[in-house]
Amino acid sequence: MKKLLDHINSPSELRLLNQEDLPQLAKDLREFIIDIVATKEGHLGASLGVVELTIALHYVYNTPEDLLVWDVGHQAYGHKILTGRKSIFHTNRQLHGISGFPKRDESVYDTFGVGHSSTSISAALGMAIASQLKGDHKHHVAIIGDASIASGMAFEGLNHAGVTDADFLVILNDNAIGIDPSVGALKQYLTNVKKGTEKQDNIFEALNFDYTGPIDGHDLDVIIKELNRLKTVKGPKFLHVITTKGKGLRQAEENQVTYHAPGKFDSLTGELAIKSASTLTKFQDVFGLTIVELAKQNPKIVGITPAMPTGSSLKYMMDLMPDRAFDVGIAEQHAVTLSAGMATQGMVVFCNIYSTFLQRAYDQVIHDVALQNLPVIFCLDRAGLVGEDGATHHGVFDLAYLRCIPNLIIFAPRDETELRNIMYTAQLGLEHPIAIRYPRGYGVTPDWKQSFKKLEIGKGELLKEGSEIVILTIGFIAENAKAAISKLSANNKVAHYDMRFVKPLDEALLHEIFKKFAYIITVEDGTIKGGFGSAVLEFAAEHNYYIPIKTLGIPDTFIEQGSVAQLQQLANVDAYHIIKTIEAALLFVKTRKI
Repeated sequence: MKKLLDHINSPSELRLLNQEDLPQLAKDLREFIIDIVATKEGHLGASLGVVELTIALHYVYNTPEDLLVWDVGHQAYGHKILTGRKSIFHTNRQLHGISGFPKRDESVYDTFGVGHSSTSISAALGMAIASQLKGDHKHHVAIIGDASIASGMAFEGLNHAGVTDADFLVILNDNAIGIDPSVGALKQYLTNVKKGTEKQDNIFEALNFDYTGPIDGHDLDVIIKELNRLKTVKGPKFLHVITTKGKGLRQAEENQVTYHAPGKFDSLTGELAIKSASTLTKFQDVFGLTIVELAKQNPKIVGITPAMPTGSSLKYMMDLMPDRAFDVGIAEQHAVTLSAGMATQGMVVFCNIYSTFLQRAYDQVIHDVALQNLPVIFCLDRAGLVGEDGATHHGVFDLAYLRCIPNLIIFAPRDETELRNIMYTAQLGLEHPIAIRYPRGYGVTPDWKQSFKKLEIGKGELLKEGSEIVILTIGFIAENAKAAISKLSANNKVAHYDMRFVKPLDEALLHEIFKKFAYIITVEDGTIKGGFGSAVLEFAAEHNYYIPIKTLGIPDTFIEQGSVAQLQQLANVDAYHIIKTIEAALLFVKTRKI
């Protein structure tokens, strides 16, 4: 039996349907999303929750002439399917496939590239003001969630929009959850609005928005009627829509955190695929379990995360010590400066932020932490290439953007035990702030939970002796170098050092290395420009060493989506390319000797 969705390949075709047919289209669209994500994986709950809203927006507005901006983009799968990408949606988040987030060069309907939260209001307002200046008569709509709208940047956009007369609509998709449940006073305010118990002035009306709502985000007739009315209203407008994340799949509605991105599951029953038990532990769980262990011993330890308690595994501490572990919502700048404030009062602060999200708080790291030399302990999860989330989420810039900051120590553990020990060392007391960056996913050490050992700041470590060339690695990428060296017939000629600290560099060790070896190869899973390899090159230049140095790392381009293994291969930092680089180095050294 053919489905209505089979005949819809563009919003213009969608707008030819009778309104009474749209609920059937919503049913078809939900089933399509569920069927694809069940086997290909991806973000599920958010897109299921906005199916009716997505259909209504493209039905009422003349897209792409009218401009829709989706915040973050977790919820934009239905949008992608209805805007010409249905036939290729099975390639979502895969190498050479479509992005998991809206992306300008992928479709004219993707008006703004997103991936990080809380940008939609500013972007859509910018478009609306530009249209006004050009004399274009377009509608501009930002669709933002209740977790994202609590971010400071969203309020900056609202604050500005309220003093303009731009044709601009903000739709609040209110489902009381982001990736984890929403937190904060604004969440409580929105809850009271929904219950009808809020007696204060409406906060959005106070910001000069024409406020409507809350309305049922799953009633197509109600949404369409309201959108059509709002098209006739001038100036900034605000529509409050209530939805259920995971709508249409019982398990996704009942377990919204897990089904945000559930992995593979049965599309009919909703049951998650059974994964074989691993003897290994995710780095995030090593962090989460270790901070609990340390906090039991050290009453000054506190944990802070901006909206990622489950993803960072700070949830363990939040459950056991709720008065000492804080989810501050999508507010990275606040998280960093809150940490700094606590540090001034002698608290030992572990500020856990994904590497890619710390970019949003760069000034705070410099101005509020490093400049004041406050010993905040930054734990940067998802460092390096993270896989299918793509360019917006790879944590490849941290080594470069942090290395230039005075006072900041930078450490990258090569395994779980190293992460555990640097956390222990940091909470004993440091004279400077420290950034500890570690990858997404599983480590390599089943018995990582050993007795704590204090590490010496700024000291590297020899992993393997060798006679002619040397590989210097930083962090978990050491595993690729180990694998490469093990496959070489002449591996007795190749030494391997884990430098551990990007800042301060172990200069005494580097002097020994430069005097002993004829060729140096550096390997990192960060950007090749300005990162660890650049630091070694700078050292060589400063001290007048002239031996060949080959730097391997992430090239000077934005890396798209794909598995970590695929992307490492494309970036030439996988074991195969490291072998080729070593072989070329050995040949160079041999030729020069001749």
